[in-house]
Amino acid sequence: MLSWLARMAWACWKPVRRYARMSKDNNSSSNTSNDDDDFDSSLADSLLWCRDLHKHSLGEYSFAIVQANEVLEDQSQVETAPNATFVGVYDGHGGPDASRFICDHLFLHLVRLARENGTISEDVLRSAFSATEDGFLTLVRRSWGIKPLIAAIGSCCLVGVIWRGTLYVANLGDSRAVIGSVGRNNEIIAEQLTRDHNASMEEVRQELKSRHPDDSHIVVMKHGVWRIKGIIQVSRSIGDAYLKKPEFCLDPSFPRFHLPEPIRRPVLTAEPSICARVLQPNDKFIIFASDGLWEHMTNQEAAEIVHNNPRQGIARRLLKSALNVAARKREMRYDDLKKVEKGIRRFFHDDITVVVIFIDHELLSKMQSVPELSVRGFTDTVGPSNFSVLHGMT
Repeated sequence: MLSWLARMAWACWKPVRRYARMSKDNNSSSNTSNDDDDFDSSLADSLLWCRDLHKHSLGEYSFAIVQANEVLEDQSQVETAPNATFVGVYDGHGGPDASRFICDHLFLHLVRLARENGTISEDVLRSAFSATEDGFLTLVRRSWGIKPLIAAIGSCCLVGVIWRGTLYVANLGDSRAVIGSVGRNNEIIAEQLTRDHNASMEEVRQELKSRHPDDSHIVVMKHGVWRIKGIIQVSRSIGDAYLKKPEFCLDPSFPRFHLPEPIRRPVLTAEPSICARVLQPNDKFIIFASDGLWEHMTNQEAAEIVHNNPRQGIARRLLKSALNVAARKREMRYDDLKKVEKGIRRFFHDDITVVVIFIDHELLSKMQSVPELSVRGFTDTVGPSNFSVLHGMT
């Protein structure tokens, strides 16, 4: 429980939140956030939209999204307050239900748990993921009778929180966070902050085999790609209930997701990999992106693009660089790829979401220098000692 002082701060302090939900109605090319004046739609590519530059508590951010599927399965959000920033990238598969659910619930769980604990921590993040997973499985249980394929819908989940000078990153699946730091010779150094929970990784295959020693088909090479149970590549996710609970197994009328034998224990897990990093003066930016970006460029290539170009429109620049590579792989030009409609476009590239968070250390220093609350000196100016800075709803 929060102390009486923290509860008093909750009552007296009115936070300011800027909110950007990076999803759009599938029948419209306009932004669905409240900041329409700041939103830039791409006229050249009707399936690409972006916000070229916007402010957050510790600097600026840029985002861009391109749709490939008939229904956009990526969802994402940025939540900011005077002393904190939250980023979420949710790469859905099998449909948009899980990624939309995460976008609607995970941040709110994080705020609730931070209130209860009076801080943000790795345990708070882990509990927010668990609560989101439980909530979605409850939805699956309610809907399964009339919509059985909801059991095969899931999502990767990448979250970043900057609070009190520390960056927390948690992920499920193969979306990725990469931090760009300046080295001794002013070169940019890319460091991956997340683990790719993907069966293409040897360590992931070994992890699965050690957890399922009695299952010789836990990972299978299918059409040149390692897949778990011959079906899915990611080993951790929100959702995918049919690979977690026997009650949601799908019958042979759904051959793509039918398992010859019922599972004895969960095949996938919703336990996130989490890291915490105190931000240093040479840490300049963080790139959060779904795996569609990393299929077409390395961590270092992405970091160098961000480092060597203006901030304005940098997420869009990253995304278009990836699309140019995707087009070249099919021996075509990006100008020709733009003409390909959603749905068919999925044969060329995935839905891709890119968020670039810039860190201005002058702002970080000011945030950390705000005096913390004391019993004798309480005012309605709340310092970084309370996690309420991340909460933007009255």
